[in-house]
Parts: sequence; C-alpha cells; structure tokens
Amino acid sequence: MTQPLPPAEEAERVDGAPAPAAAAPRRRPLLRTGLGLLLPAALLVLWHVLSTAGVFSAVQLPAPLAVLEAGIGLLSGGDLWTHVGISTQRVLIGFLAGAGLGLVAGSFIGLSRWGSTLVGPTIGAFRAVPSLAWVPLLLLWIGLGEDSKVTLVAIGAFFPVYTTVSAALQHVDRNLIEAARAFGLHGMRLLTTVQLPAVMPSVISGLRLALAQAWLFLVAAELLGASMGLGWLLTDSQNNGRTDRLLLAIVLLAVLGKASDALLGVFEKWAVKKWA
Repeated sequence: MTQPLPPAEEAERVDGAPAPAAAAPRRRPLLRTGLGLLLPAALLVLWHVLSTAGVFSAVQLPAPLAVLEAGIGLLSGGDLWTHVGISTQRVLIGFLAGAGLGLVAGSFIGLSRWGSTLVGPTIGAFRAVPSLAWVPLLLLWIGLGEDSKVTLVAIGAFFPVYTTVSAALQHVDRNLIEAARAFGLHGMRLLTTVQLPAVMPSVISGLRLALAQAWLFLVAAELLGASMGLGWLLTDSQNNGRTDRLLLAIVLLAVLGKASDALLGVFEKWAVKKWA
C-alpha cells in the first residue's frame, strides 16, 4: 500500500519542479504587472502613430522620441532634477502637514457630537472651494515663497483625510468601544488602540486620495508665482511653445504620482497587517 507523501514533498513534482499551486502565487504579481503595462504601451504606440502619421502637427503633438530628447536635454543641464526635486519636496511636506491635520480634525469631528454639529458644516463648506480660489489669497497673505505653495498643497491633502476619518469613526462598533473601556482604555489610548485601527482601511483610502489631491494642488500652486517645479515647467513650456517639454512635465507628474501611490500601498499592507 502506497504511503502518503509528507506535506513538504507533496508540494513538489517527481522531477523536482514546484507544483502549480506553489508557483502560481509567485507568477501572479508579475502577471498583474504585465497586464497593467499593456494599456500604457498601447497609449504610447497610439501616441507615436498620431504624431507621425500627420494627424497632429509636431507643435500640437510631438513624437515620444522628441519628448525623450527634451528630457535628456533638461537632464544634461541639471534642470530636470531641480524641477522634480522641488515639486516632490513641496508635495511631501504639504501632504504630511495636511494629512496630519486632517487626521486630528477628523478624529475630533468623528468622535464629538458637538464638534460634528458646530464645526462640521463649516469645514464642509470650505471643502467645496476650488483649489485655484485659494491661490490669490495665499499670495496676498503669505507671499510668493515656499510657504504659500506648501500651504496650498496641505489644503488639498487635508480634506480627503478629514472626510474619510470623521465619517468612518462615527460608525465604529459601539460594543467594541464599550469592551475597550471595560479594560480601562479612554481618551487618546482608546483612539489610537481601538478606534483608529478599526477604521484603518478608511484611513488608508483617505491618505491615498489626499496624496492624489496634493499633486493636483501642487500644479495649481506652481502655475502662479513659481520659478521652478513641474507646474512652472508646464507654464513656461506653454509660453515658449515647447510642447515637448509640456508633455514631458505631464508624463513626469503621472509617473511621480503613481510611484508615490505605490509607496503608500506598501505602507497600507504594513498598516493593515499590524492594526486592522
């Protein structure tokens, strides 16, 4: 009678190759990455065809190779790293400040009935103000320096975190809270130990929305009163008829936005595993 193989041996075939069940999880990330690159590759091919087939002129839509050459030109002069670095710095500082304030305000509003009644409607009204509406006021109050740009980015990052956190905390299971209080948890310890971990998926969603908003508000901040950055590169390229550099700035904003979101996705996996 044949003896059953041990679990370690069952995971392998007779020839030593990994079983399909063991190999499949390893292939899935690569498969998803490959599928995710299909649409950008198709868009790149479509871009090349439209720019070389005479559908658009070279001024309206430069070829991808022309945009790459523009990037190499800026890179060789050192200007490209300056634009990317200053824009990334503005987003990082503004995102951390705005998301932090949004977390604090959202926690207060979500846990306080009086706060939700007295302060919630006012913050909701400010949330409806378009980003460009803040620019003249910030320039008047703070000036043309870095503070006004970072403040505008922080405003953009504040509202998504505030909205998601305040709404999620209002729906935390009351039985869970009462059980935590029975173990002596109150105030800040209750918030950080029980309530915020209970709504961690909502917090992460708010952070990802806030990061996207931070990049959007960055462009608004750099369109006016800036002398460097990717938003300024957009305006300067438009004024000088450099559509190749304009498209380069758009592509870089897309790549940086996706890269920063991917980093936040790594944090999401760690946070959900630790707290959720």
